[in-house]
Amino acid sequence: MKKLIPLIGFIVIAAFLYVSLSSNPRGLPSPFIGKAFPDIEVEDFYTGESISLRDTFKGITTLVNVWASWCVTCRAEHQILMSIAKDASVQLIGLNYKDTRAEANKMLEVMGNPFDLIVFDPKGRAGLELGVYATPETFLVSQQGVIIYKHIGEITQKVWAQDFLPHIQKKNKP
Repeated sequence: MKKLIPLIGFIVIAAFLYVSLSSNPRGLPSPFIGKAFPDIEVEDFYTGESISLRDTFKGITTLVNVWASWCVTCRAEHQILMSIAKDASVQLIGLNYKDTRAEANKMLEVMGNPFDLIVFDPKGRAGLELGVYATPETFLVSQQGVIIYKHIGEITQKVWAQDFLPHIQKKNKP
C-alpha cells in the first residue's frame, strides 16, 4: 500500500497539469462583461494631464487596447489596429502599459499611431484595476460605457471579423 501512495499522487498531479495546460486562457470569462467600464484615473500620454478613462467614451463604440512597446504580440497586431483606426464608427484608445514614454513614442513613430487617445500606465495600476495580466488585451466598450467583450491576445483579421464585428454591428443598429 505504501508503494501505491506516490503513484496515486503522481497521477493526480499529472491530471491537474494536463487539465491546466490544455485550457484556453483566452476563454477565461471577464467579471467586467456587462458592467460599466471602471472609473479609472489615468494620465494623458502626451500632456501628462490626469483624466478619467470613463470620460473618454464619447457616445461611440470604443476599443480600449492595452499595449506596450516591449510586447512582441502588440507589435504583431499593430497593423490591424491601423486598419481598424480608419473605421469612423469605432474610437480607439490605447492604454500604454508598464512602458516608458520614450520607447512607446519610438514604436509609434516607426509603426504609426492608430489611437484617437493614448493614456499612460507606467506602473500598471490601471491595468490592475481592469484585471489585465498580459498584453495585448482589448476591451470593447458600448456607446453607453458598458464592457461588452474582452479579448486576450493578438487581434487578427479573423478575430476582428468573428469576435468583434458582430458585437459592433449589433450595438450600432438603429
